[in-house]
Amino acid sequence: MNKKNSIMKIEIKFVLNNELITAEANPTMSLLDFLRNEKHLTAVKSVCREGDCGACSVLIGRFNDGEIKYQSITSCIYPLGNAAGKHIATIEGLNQPGLNFIQYHFAEENAAQCGFCTPGYIISLTAFMLNNSGYNYEEAEKAVAGNVCRCTGYGSIKRALHNMTDEMSVSSEDYNQRLKTLIDKKVIPEYFSAIPQMLENIAHDKVDVESEIVIGGGTDLYVQKPDELHTLSPLFIEKSRLDYIKESADSIIIGGGTTFEEIAGSEIINKFFPSFKKDSVLIASRLIRNVATLAGNIVNASPIGDMTIIFLALNAELKLKINETERTVPIRNFYLGYKNIDKEPMEIIEEIIIPKPSGNVKFNFEKVSKRTHLDIASVNSSILIETNNGTIVNAGISAGGVAPVPKYLEKTSVFLIGKEISNNVVLAASESAMDEITPIDDVRGSAEYKKLLLGQLIKAHFAELFPEKINIGELI
Repeated sequence: MNKKNSIMKIEIKFVLNNELITAEANPTMSLLDFLRNEKHLTAVKSVCREGDCGACSVLIGRFNDGEIKYQSITSCIYPLGNAAGKHIATIEGLNQPGLNFIQYHFAEENAAQCGFCTPGYIISLTAFMLNNSGYNYEEAEKAVAGNVCRCTGYGSIKRALHNMTDEMSVSSEDYNQRLKTLIDKKVIPEYFSAIPQMLENIAHDKVDVESEIVIGGGTDLYVQKPDELHTLSPLFIEKSRLDYIKESADSIIIGGGTTFEEIAGSEIINKFFPSFKKDSVLIASRLIRNVATLAGNIVNASPIGDMTIIFLALNAELKLKINETERTVPIRNFYLGYKNIDKEPMEIIEEIIIPKPSGNVKFNFEKVSKRTHLDIASVNSSILIETNNGTIVNAGISAGGVAPVPKYLEKTSVFLIGKEISNNVVLAASESAMDEITPIDDVRGSAEYKKLLLGQLIKAHFAELFPEKINIGELI
């Protein structure tokens, strides 16, 4: 069969709200299109189709360590095939007789005007309630950071969040008890308690198809070429369960299918890189971070990919696999030219391996964009630096937005080795970095502007990591 002239359909089983679904459908169809066009659940809105506005948000739950882990995701860029074996809940599946707990607080504060975006807010806040044992306003606000509302001015939404978190102040660490509390408080309907058994009854048969494209989270692919995907047979990385982070004696090993949010929440990552959780909020929205995979970000080869810039500085190695053949490539050698990478079409990045930090090692990530949050970088940069008695013994610096590929600043990194940290050394490193790059004029800034930005980010790295040695006033 010529797949280019036909659309493949396979059997996909999942639970939609409180109903077991068996669908014969194209697995590369977006979940949004299936929900609206096939199931007529039109409260899931179709707006930007790039994952930016949150109006298409749905809850997605899967088994994780004996319980169901729920997340909010944007269904417009989520492949239907990745829904297999999961629980999908739309606003229709959260509705109850009268207003539910979150809807009530939105209504009380007039936090819904035209109502177009409101279902997405309710979904994100439901995920927040399901995933936490204690509730505070700051975390609730972060939970809806990827949901956009143009009517309210956000003040009424913020009041609703305050009221919700004040009333729902404490819940149980025990998942089943927390579920019962949320049902009693009308946050979620009673049928949620039956979902684990419904998911256990779903057969997880492996679909054997001749794959033509590898799909991880799909957050880039479904923006770049959604129509082309409908004609291709997919290999879904999620089915390989490459979502793990583990330690060996000298390395940290991250499965290629691990999401941004899983990395940010990892005890292992935060043990060795304590700033990572704070830095992660500068990367996309939680709705995207819940789905976007590390391998997908690396393979996308964007010159300003935030995760790519981070792992360049960390000197990661990529373990690639196709069938039974494996090979390892340093990420610093992976990018050959603009969107040209050292990878065969059906090779997958099975693991990302980074050396475990030892000694006095520090890491920092900096990013400049038009908006602080939910924006693409104009220039971003990471640094990993090891010192011994004030002398730099190892350094790795990367930069994005300054070259056709994610850039490892080899000359500047080598220049720093053997130097004692001082204002003069930082100024010299800043000049070296600017000389090492070849940015171009584009919508995010002129070439000269980007050079100046990178120079300032080099200074910011040292000011953040070594405030006792750097006089930032002399560097500006």
